[in-house]
Amino acid sequence: MAFVCRDVTVNLGSTPVVKSVSLTIAPGEVVGLIGPNGAGKTTLMRATLGLLPFSGSCSLAEMPATSRARYAAWLPQDREIAWPIPVEALVALGRTPHGASISRLTRQDAEAVRRALEKADMWAFRDRIATQLSGGEKARVLLARALAQETPMLLADEPIAGLDPAHQIATMEVFNTQAADGRSVLVALHDLGLAARFCSRLVLMQAGRKVADGRPEDVLTAHNLAEVFGIDAYRVETADGLLLQPLKLAAKT
Repeated sequence: MAFVCRDVTVNLGSTPVVKSVSLTIAPGEVVGLIGPNGAGKTTLMRATLGLLPFSGSCSLAEMPATSRARYAAWLPQDREIAWPIPVEALVALGRTPHGASISRLTRQDAEAVRRALEKADMWAFRDRIATQLSGGEKARVLLARALAQETPMLLADEPIAGLDPAHQIATMEVFNTQAADGRSVLVALHDLGLAARFCSRLVLMQAGRKVADGRPEDVLTAHNLAEVFGIDAYRVETADGLLLQPLKLAAKT
């Protein structure tokens, strides 16, 4: 089932933050949501999940809450972990939409938790207390919790922020694997180089509007980089895909 939103508009108070954005994501796609700070990326994602009031329509937000929890996993950029519980128990919370109890997991639930921990490179940390982890380790265990839901769709807001380069790449590879298995992924990113390399499609936002939607090489043009991000960048096509490295602030005209 495709994820479809039409004319989503979100007002925070009297301020329009997302302005008539339409978006479709098919199974098998990794769609990168990019744009400068304040572009409306997080607000759009929260609205599509039914976490914020909006006008327009969205197939996900219109589902009953229980169905939505089985269809989409949400990885917010806030990495606060409230309870000093073992990592494995925290990840097992991802199974609650399927009726699991962390004190009494079925074999299927336990296998899902193990797979998620391994994908996030956190299996060796399964007995550690989650609140005692480093920032990057917390990011990976929360990714594992989202993966443990084993939903058809994953929405992730800045999941690679604060990770070392190896785990940034590994996380993006996990998203590609999810897509290869027929799932849909929507991921908000500030790292344009990794967005170019690992996303099958990019959606560029500016001031609450969608200004471009397409292949990375068609979205990350010199014009868009200068107009939306205010930067010049080095771009080159390689055997591994588009390589993009921001270089300097764009000259003001």
